[in-house]
Amino acid sequence: MARRKIIAGNWKMNKTPSEAVALAKELIPLVKNDDVDVVFCVPAIDIVPVVEAVKGTNIGVGAENLYIEDSGAYTGEISADMIKDAGAKYVIIGHSERREYFAETDEFLNKKVKKALEKDLIPILCCGETLEQREMGVTIDFVRFQIKSDLVGVSADDAKKVVIAYEPIWAIGTGKTATSDQAEEVCAAIRTCLAEIYDQQTADEIRIQYGGSMNAANAAELLSKPNIDGGLVGGASLKPDFGKVVNP
Repeated sequence: MARRKIIAGNWKMNKTPSEAVALAKELIPLVKNDDVDVVFCVPAIDIVPVVEAVKGTNIGVGAENLYIEDSGAYTGEISADMIKDAGAKYVIIGHSERREYFAETDEFLNKKVKKALEKDLIPILCCGETLEQREMGVTIDFVRFQIKSDLVGVSADDAKKVVIAYEPIWAIGTGKTATSDQAEEVCAAIRTCLAEIYDQQTADEIRIQYGGSMNAANAAELLSKPNIDGGLVGGASLKPDFGKVVNP
């Protein structure tokens, strides 16, 4: 089946509100494509101004994180209700930087996925292996474990709303990119795993992105693969070249 492509930029901890608005306005004409869902995932403080800046365009806005509770004494956190009320529709969950630097476990991320879905946000659920795990030959086993753990108790209907981003950790911000065949192999394995959890029809509807140094030079080849439905783009999403990822 033909799945609609989704290209999301993960701005990480970059851009003040005024810088974010300037970048968004620069990118708007470059990422115009009625056949692709384009998303800017921005720092929490940038959500409101960027939502305003992209109003009336084909660009959706996402948050980079959320907390599992609706409100309370959780200093520094952001709730799904806050994200939604600010105008964002997407949220990144389980990025390797969150897993590593903030010790987020799969059990915790499962709660985040459920909270996002409960609040009608679209989770962009990240998974991926380290270089050591790839060299050990356990990439697919490890990624399958992440997917199965993070989707525990998520219904098939809800799972169809989730976007999965395969991001080999060894390729994030390193300039190294999985070959298109390596990326396709893991994305195909993720789809097989989803078919085991749910059924083939559900698996065929879920969009799977590749992330990990996707850029203007390699986007077309990666996106040509049958199980790669888009990209979660880091550094390249902060440059005009992001337009060439959306329109390779």
